[in-house]
Amino acid sequence: MEWALPDPFVIDIHVNEASIDAYQHVNNSEYLRWVEQISWAHSEALGLSIERYRELDRAMAVHRHELDYLAPAFDGDELQLATWIVECDGRFTLTRRFQLKRLEDGKTLLNARTRFACIALSSGRPKRLPEEYQAIYGAAQVTE
Repeated sequence: MEWALPDPFVIDIHVNEASIDAYQHVNNSEYLRWVEQISWAHSEALGLSIERYRELDRAMAVHRHELDYLAPAFDGDELQLATWIVECDGRFTLTRRFQLKRLEDGKTLLNARTRFACIALSSGRPKRLPEEYQAIYGAAQVTE
């Protein structure tokens, strides 16, 4: 599969009937759910699980989502969703990019971007990225 950026973290998605809406294609809320799913999977693969987030009293809370829906997906489609960390300011924010493709024809169905802000889980207030986050997410960052 050819991706917009090098070395993506990728998950496979099989579209099933539960994802289909009244228009007989994947509901737009599913794309957002998949973006969240791959974000967690990538963080865990990098060594930052939800348990580690809790130990550090930190969370990366969504500040902004941008989703560009380019083409529909349908029941039975086999998809791949890729993500990259494209920004980590080392202080408070992290930005991911996403690209969703259909395996059958290689067509890009979605391009997305999410900006996260670091907060303390205990208070919900903005907090600096722990050094561990800076090191791990910073090392995974790719250039757009």
